[in-house]
Amino acid sequence: MPADLPVELPVEVTDRAGSSIPAPWLWDVFFVMVATSMVAAILLDEGSTPGRRHVALGALAAMVVLHLVVGHQLITRERESTASLVVSLVQMAFFAVTVAAVPVAAWLLFAMIPLLFQMVSLRRAIVLVVLVNLIPVATEQVNDPGGIGMDLVVAAISTGAGICMGLWIMRMVEQSKERASLIAELEASRAELARLSHEAGVAAERTRLAGEIHDTLAQGFTSIITLIQAADPALRDERLALAVRTAKENLAESREIIAAFSPAALASGLLDSVRRQASRFAEEASVPATFRTTGEPRDLPTAVEVVLLRAAQEALTNVRRHAGANEVAVLLAYAPDTVRLVVRDDGRGFDPRAAGGYGLPGMRSRVEQVGGVLTIRSDADTGTTIEVEVPA
Repeated sequence: MPADLPVELPVEVTDRAGSSIPAPWLWDVFFVMVATSMVAAILLDEGSTPGRRHVALGALAAMVVLHLVVGHQLITRERESTASLVVSLVQMAFFAVTVAAVPVAAWLLFAMIPLLFQMVSLRRAIVLVVLVNLIPVATEQVNDPGGIGMDLVVAAISTGAGICMGLWIMRMVEQSKERASLIAELEASRAELARLSHEAGVAAERTRLAGEIHDTLAQGFTSIITLIQAADPALRDERLALAVRTAKENLAESREIIAAFSPAALASGLLDSVRRQASRFAEEASVPATFRTTGEPRDLPTAVEVVLLRAAQEALTNVRRHAGANEVAVLLAYAPDTVRLVVRDDGRGFDPRAAGGYGLPGMRSRVEQVGGVLTIRSDADTGTTIEVEVPA
């Protein structure tokens, strides 16, 4: 028999689940290539009679047909079946006939050993590999008794190489399956993270829009209602004109929110916007409101300007609706690293811990989103001070 029977396995590919397994069509090509080579070897074997060559070729053809018709389908199954074992034993029988007829056909072990590892479980494959390597030894002894020692040595080498290669390939397949499982888990985790992030983003955007609507449209409509309800006959035209102007400003705000989520009131800059809010408060509430600024005014990130403007709007709205103040002061202080907005009134004060509604909690949420701090100090004697400090 041949002195060396190395085992080579075909290329591995990735299946639908991501596992690295031999592609069935590659095994088919490999098996047919080995069988074709054996056909040439059998035909060129001058030591065999024509009858033996015909028997070997017939058995070899049966092996190829059995593999392509039945074995191919069994290889693609993940679990071993009785049919797999039966087909493996039949293939071994055909192999034995081929080798018995023409000993050079022992080179078919190139195809037989990997085929067995594909068809049956690992333990059964090892047993069958040992048996299939003994077939050439047995046929050699039948045809030419003697010298069994060398035949056994060669068979042992072939068996050991085949088993080691099979174990290595099986280990690679298992590792590939484990990696595929981890990849599937990671993809599932990524999908879940994306879903949660999307939901969190939707929730944050809803909260932000709720704050925008509260700080603009709701406050503006409240002002319109208050102006109309409090309209004195002698001042009716002036109050109605102010109500119309407020409605127009709220309409502009609503259009801007829908278009770009950027407050229309900031079109002229933060400084002018806050000054205008103070002047508007004085007109609507008939309460003196002073505005001053310290430091060097400068442009700020839009998100920071929005937070400061909304805080000023909310604070002045609360003063008008709840404080009963006689005077209000608004300060916008620019420092190198921070900007502070302070709204102070001399009204009746309130308990910040008992404050309900959306206004103050929404203001605090806005301030925290840009890394700022909201401070509220209030009592019945000194009134209320709302201070917002944000990084610039």
